[in-house]
Amino acid sequence: MPHTEQPSTARAASSAASLLTQPVRVINIGLESFADELRAQGVPVTHVQWSPPAGGDPKMAALLAKLGM
Repeated sequence: MPHTEQPSTARAASSAASLLTQPVRVINIGLESFADELRAQGVPVTHVQWSPPAGGDPKMAALLAKLGM
C-alpha cells in the first residue's frame, strides 16, 4: 500500500527549498540605511522605524514597563 503523505522532515525540506526559488522580500527594523542599501539593489523592503524603549536605558525601560508603556 503506497504512502502518499510526506514525513514532516521531507515536507519541511521541500518548503525550505521552495523559499529559495522565490524573490527575496525584506522587513527591516531599525537602521534605515540597511533598507536603503537593499532598495538600491532592487530588493523590495518594508522599513519599520524602531528604537529601544527609553533610548536603551535599562532603568528607564524598567520604569516604563511598570507603567505599561
